[in-house]
Parts: sequence; structure tokens; C-alpha cells
Amino acid sequence: MDALTIHRLHFAFTVTFHYLFPQLTMGLALLILILKTMALRTGNPHYASAARFWAKIFAINFAMGVVTGIPMEFQFGTNWSRFAKSAGGVIGQTLAMEGVFSFFLESSFLGAFLYGEKRLGPKAHWFTALLVFLGSWLSGFFIVATDAWMQHPTGYAIGAHGEMVLTSFWSLLLNPWLGWQYIHTMAGSVVTAGVAMAAVGAFYLLTGSHQEHGRTFVRLGVIAGILATVLMLFPSGDGQGRNIAWHQPVTLAAMEGLFTTEQGAPLAILGQPDMDRRRLDNPLVVPRALSFLTYQSWKAEVKGLDSFPPQNWPDSVPLVYYSYHIMVGLGTIFLAVLAIAAFRLWRGALYRSRPLLWLLMMMLPFPYIANTAGWITAEVGRQPWLIYGVMRTPAGVSAQVSSGNALFTLIGFLGIYTILSILFLFLVYREIEEGPERAAAV
Repeated sequence: MDALTIHRLHFAFTVTFHYLFPQLTMGLALLILILKTMALRTGNPHYASAARFWAKIFAINFAMGVVTGIPMEFQFGTNWSRFAKSAGGVIGQTLAMEGVFSFFLESSFLGAFLYGEKRLGPKAHWFTALLVFLGSWLSGFFIVATDAWMQHPTGYAIGAHGEMVLTSFWSLLLNPWLGWQYIHTMAGSVVTAGVAMAAVGAFYLLTGSHQEHGRTFVRLGVIAGILATVLMLFPSGDGQGRNIAWHQPVTLAAMEGLFTTEQGAPLAILGQPDMDRRRLDNPLVVPRALSFLTYQSWKAEVKGLDSFPPQNWPDSVPLVYYSYHIMVGLGTIFLAVLAIAAFRLWRGALYRSRPLLWLLMMMLPFPYIANTAGWITAEVGRQPWLIYGVMRTPAGVSAQVSSGNALFTLIGFLGIYTILSILFLFLVYREIEEGPERAAAV
């Protein structure tokens, strides 16, 4: 493989592995705040111990996110130095704010939340949970703002030496691409946290241990999960789809496997892209649905891949197509399962429904897969542009780093992250096995 391909694989691996952890911490930050609010309003120590239990899992995830996130940002200088040199004056703003403002806010008050409950009192301790939540979600905002600028660059000018200079700070933070992408991303994190909490609660109910906490975890996880799943579908998913349709129509064509421009374009539910014949094999489609969902008209024209030069197509149309459909398919499954669980919860029968509890527990890995598939859709869909319409991917790579050097470090990261994965699973398993009652006694 050439150096460019290895650099891309290197960053894809490190960013995918890293995002396994922030998506849970961002969602858990909200659910922990809800538990602390319930504890403050009711005076029931049960909710405080539940919050303390999940705060320990939050802390493990947070630590793993820090360890895996720092090398990822260094890769801008090591593997993508020409991109960093050209765009650093713009994306350096949001990345610096993420580190200086949100990261230190989150990390400082996480320590106060974990170790200051007895000293601070109920209201002050609740306030630390609020600040951890704000820091976590502010961190997500600045990171998504960085990616949104790469998807839809605004507020910049080209300097005398070809570098990109920020001309409007507010154009960067009020990027029209950013709003829906941020809401969609944060809703995805709440789905992950909600399903994780419900899965742990279901495990406790199925094994007959920590029954009271198990019911609380299932109840909060299911309610948060179904609300966040609906939010991901509409309006955030719909709004993000409109962004793509207006600003990256070639990406939309790849996502939908639409090879030819059509009026009244169908929505592909299933099918396999055939790149040689430029068609979708074995399609299962809803007639005219894509036109309606995109432009609110059953007869609207939707541009297919044939409307764009092949050199501007995403580098891997099948990967974009399949990752998008995996994301949508899993989201549909989440909606169905969580809706049934919410109905059974309302009827007071969920805690006794062992098949449904098993299903909730077995769903644990799938929000991670869905979120990963969503990011693959966004980032591979942006290709062949590193900065959409401005800088192509080969122009941003480090020219002096050979394929051998890049492959050596990639293998090293694979080994180190394997060890980190084992450590992470061990630590989380130990916390779940010991249970919330131990957290309450500490």
C-alpha cells in the first residue's frame, strides 16, 4: 500500500477506536445529571448511589477517551502536516477551545463529583454534575464544529502563502452545517448511554442481583433511549439529510445508491451497488420516497452519480452506501425495540418480561456500531475532499513520512489499543460485578 492509504487507515483506526469512549461519556453525563436531580428532589439515597455507580463507569470511559484522544490530535502534525499547516489557523481555534474550556471544565469537576460528595453537600454536588455535563457537551460541540467546517467550510480566506485564515469567528461557530450535525451526534451519544444503562439494568434483573437499581437503570435507559432515537430520526436526521442534499449532493447519491438522476427518485431499502454496471442490484425500493424526503415533492429531481465527474465521487461508493444503510437499519431496530420496551414499561410488565430484558441486554454493542457507521458515512462521504471543495485528501498528507514508517506506527497502535481494550473491559466488568451497593458504601 502507498503512504496515503496507510495514513488514512491509521487515522481511521485511531479516531474510530477513540470515539467508542466519548459517545458513552457524553450520553452518561446527561443521565447522571438526571439521576442526581432525582436524588436532590426526592431525597432518596437510591438515586445518589445509582449516579455514583455510573460516575465510576463514566470516569473509566473518560480516562480511556483522554488516552486515545491525544495521539489522534497529534496525528494532524505527524501524518497530516500539510493539512495542519494550511488549515491550522482555522481548526486550531475550535480544538484549542475544546482543550482549554470544555476538557478542563469536565475533568476538574469530575474529580469533585467523584470525591467531594460528603464535603460539598447535596446541592453543591448536584452542581458539579451539571458542570461535568456542560463540559462534556461543550467538548462535543467544539469537536463537531471542527468537522462541520471540514464538511462545509465558512468564514475563512486564503492568505498570501496559501494558508487558510479565519476571517469570521462566528461563521465558524454558527456554521449552517453544525446545528443538525451536533444535535444528531449528541442524540446518538444518548442512545448509546441509554441502551448501555438499560442493558446493565436488564443484566441485574435477569441474574436476580441489585434488583432495585436494575429497575431504575432499565426505566431511565429505555425512556432516554427512545426519546433520543426519535430525535435522531426527526428532526436531526432529516435536517442533516437536507444539508447533504443541498451542499453535498454527490454524497447523497452515494448514500442512496442512486446512479442516475431521476424525477420522483425511489428510496432504496435494500440492494447491492454494482460499480461496474453502475446500478443497484436486487433493489427493494419505495417509489418516489427519496424525492419527497429530500425536497418535499414526490416529483422532485434528485441528482444521481451520473451528474458528477467520477473523480468527485466518494472514494468508496459501496462503503458509503452500506455504512449509511447499517446506521439507518440499526436505528429502525432501536426504535422498534425501545418502543415495545417503553410500552411494556408503561403497562408495568417490562421488569417481568425476560425475553425483552434479554433483548435489551444483547443490544449493548449495536449503538456503537450504528454511531461508527454514521461517522463512516459522513467522513468517507466527504471524500475525495479533506476540506470539502477546497483541499483534496492527497494534498494534506505528510510528504516526508514514508509508508513503512506509517505502517510501523499503525501496527504499534493496534497492539497498544488491544491491551487498552482488555484493561477497559476488565475495569468495567469489575464495576458491574461489584454493583451499585458497593458504590453507595464508598
